[in-house]
Amino acid sequence: MAKHNRLMCLRRCLAGLGAVVAAMFAVGAAEAQADDIATSPYLSGDWGGQRQQLAARGVVFNLGYGSQLAHNVSGGTDRLTRYTDQWEFGATLDLDKRWGWQGTTFQFTMTDRNGRNLGADARIGNNMLIQEVYGRGQTWHLTQMWLNRKLLDERLELKFGRMTVGEDFFSFSCDFQNLTFCSAQPGNLVGSYWVNWPTSQWAARVKYHTAGNSYLQLGVYQVNPKYVDDDYARHNGWKPNNPSGTTGALIPLEAGWQPRWRGLPGIYKIGAWYNTSNGDDLYLDVNSNPRGLTGLGPLERSGQYGAYLSLQQQVTGTANGRGATVFLNFTQADRNTAQLDRQLAIGVQYKGPFEDRPQDSLGLAVGATHNNGRYADFVNQNNSRTGGNTVAAGSDEYVGELYYAWTPVPSVSVRPNVQYIRHPGGTTRNDDAFVIGLKTIVTF
Repeated sequence: MAKHNRLMCLRRCLAGLGAVVAAMFAVGAAEAQADDIATSPYLSGDWGGQRQQLAARGVVFNLGYGSQLAHNVSGGTDRLTRYTDQWEFGATLDLDKRWGWQGTTFQFTMTDRNGRNLGADARIGNNMLIQEVYGRGQTWHLTQMWLNRKLLDERLELKFGRMTVGEDFFSFSCDFQNLTFCSAQPGNLVGSYWVNWPTSQWAARVKYHTAGNSYLQLGVYQVNPKYVDDDYARHNGWKPNNPSGTTGALIPLEAGWQPRWRGLPGIYKIGAWYNTSNGDDLYLDVNSNPRGLTGLGPLERSGQYGAYLSLQQQVTGTANGRGATVFLNFTQADRNTAQLDRQLAIGVQYKGPFEDRPQDSLGLAVGATHNNGRYADFVNQNNSRTGGNTVAAGSDEYVGELYYAWTPVPSVSVRPNVQYIRHPGGTTRNDDAFVIGLKTIVTF
């Protein structure tokens, strides 16, 4: 009976979504052009008033496009320019307004990624993507399909469906173009099971808000290698299916606090995770001896884990307005199984750097991603035993990025940026890379 109710709920949500999509395309282009894009958050305007009417009935569309251009002035084996992009098509349904389901929201999002990866094509050797929007299969993805219910005067939230981990745990912006400074940091280190946007998996999350601007949340996410397989994504990434091959569950726990410092907002998060799936030890073999020396298979570890800290605080200006916000992100994954075991990023973003450009912003960040020394030791030992020449990266990849976000209208952001990557891949065998980029975001 419970399964039947969930299916009926999903069918009603999708039926409502289809109805409002039809209403959207019924709006004439001439009406859309009559809106003032100088003040509208949407490039296509209010669709002749239809957007406000739909919102009043509990329907909000999310239509966007993002592109990232990058060229390596130095580093790698070739000087190349590469372009990658992402289309986003989504809708948020307030089911209280639609059907009287108090405190219930339905979110549906599809994304389509295209383009090429500069780091790979130019053979720069970097660990962190120079164009963060690349990856997880350049194809269509079912990114979100979930219900969220608020209870107990909205202090308790229950959420389930197809979800991305990073939208709830270690949630962080993607204002920068380098992946070091984008989205939930654990996914940068253990992306084989901590899956960020645009890939979703079946999951559930419970979140409790206290009276003191703090919260505690716990999640359970399906771990299945097929979700992060590019070939699977090309054929099935858009489907709301449940593939075979599940290995376990990712269980993240996070506590957050949103204080005020001199009247300015901040958000402080601390969290940890445990993956119930087994993982291969990077250094030891099945007999707990160095596997690079013995050539035997790896020791199988029971579970994989890690912890993180994320701090953001506005330090100057007016609350949520012009001014500087500083951030620090740090993640440590277990050294038994994580080839990239640590990442640190610090930076500052300044909104409205010029009085006559209040919507523009400026960002500067530096970060380091550490290669696990246990894996480097295995590679060196294996090279000695087999006569191989595999690169043993046991140090840090350092990244710095500076961007300026020009916002000519609220719906468009154009962000030229420069990146410097020292020791790409965490080894001195790769030349340092200097990259110029351009990130563009449009909300229709």
